[in-house]
Amino acid sequence: MEHDHANHDHGGNGRHGHHHAARPVGRAFAAAVALNIALVIAQVVYGLLAGSVALLADAAHNFGDVLGLLLAWIAHGAAQRPPTARYTYGFRSASILAALLNAILLLVATGAIAWEAIRRFADPGEVAGLTVMIVAAIGILVNGGSALLLMAGSKGDLNIRGAFLHLLGDAAVSVGVVAAGAGILLTGWQWLDPLASLAISVFIVWTTWGLLRGAVALSLDAVPAGTGQVRRFLEGLEGVSGIHDLHIWPMSTTETALTVHLEMPGGHPGDAFLLQAAGDLRRRFAIGHATVQVEVGRETACLLAPDEIV
Repeated sequence: MEHDHANHDHGGNGRHGHHHAARPVGRAFAAAVALNIALVIAQVVYGLLAGSVALLADAAHNFGDVLGLLLAWIAHGAAQRPPTARYTYGFRSASILAALLNAILLLVATGAIAWEAIRRFADPGEVAGLTVMIVAAIGILVNGGSALLLMAGSKGDLNIRGAFLHLLGDAAVSVGVVAAGAGILLTGWQWLDPLASLAISVFIVWTTWGLLRGAVALSLDAVPAGTGQVRRFLEGLEGVSGIHDLHIWPMSTTETALTVHLEMPGGHPGDAFLLQAAGDLRRRFAIGHATVQVEVGRETACLLAPDEIV
């Protein structure tokens, strides 16, 4: 048996590329965190003054997003750190943990919002509709602007995508709070405020569920989407009679690794073959870290040959 690491073609996934990409993303996180902290303070103050549970619910949601943004920011920075003797893959998987904690945090905060809204149906209280509308309108601008800051980095990173979607969702939630404030001004129906809170809660759960599922899947090393044809590709390589012990898993929310045993009874194909296979895996399936073991002898059975053995 011969072992080969076919991951020398680092291309855009090398640490050098990550270092440059981290700078604008870091600045975007910093600006989004600062804007949302200011918004939370304003929403809490005016929510108490206006007696609006919907505005306080939006403030609680935004505070959860501030914590989520901080988690995502810290994880994004940790992912840029080099490997160590103990953490040989570095800290890339911190982004997966951040996405998972972000989703859990939002769902817990949503439960508190919904509970308070149900309680307020019995005693809605007096709500200053105009104040609610003005502060919520500011929230639309802040959250919408913050989402735009992170939009570019959200396309291929579940960690950043989670922060982006939450900010975009916050902008939509603020639209609902504005509508509730307008309804109270026009009709005097105070129960519209807790009703808006419940609607916000349902919206948060709906937008967060996909993030939670994706984060749980990544944390369990589930095969990333878009890699379903990898086995067929490897089996079709010239000289390969079969493959086994194929594993594909996420190293982070942006990087994927692969290990596989190729059965090649005709002999070892050489480094050029392995480098070509690694390049194709990167270009076709976004797998940037491929480790290939070539087996040329039929007389020695591999202990990991059956697919069900790990």
